[in-house]
Amino acid sequence: MADTYKINVAIGGRNYPISVGSAEEEQGVRSAAVNINKLISDYESSYAVNDKQDVLAMCALQFASVLEVNKVIKEEENDAIVTEISMLNSKLESYLDS
Repeated sequence: MADTYKINVAIGGRNYPISVGSAEEEQGVRSAAVNINKLISDYESSYAVNDKQDVLAMCALQFASVLEVNKVIKEEENDAIVTEISMLNSKLESYLDS
């Protein structure tokens, strides 16, 4: 197993220790924390929210929604690629048979 080390990230005014296994993972975690904090700030300035938990739930929903939409798009792209490959295989087989 790869070596891990701890970093601290601040989200919503609280510090969280996170274990990461590489510099790339650390960069990803820190970038995600920046994006979350920006979204928290955007929600707090746009909506009258009294509870930080509500803002964090809204952030989680937005990020999860983006992931799910991207997953659906990828699946549709993959299906289109498989269809195209199947058509090309059929054409190639027809060509080789003639």
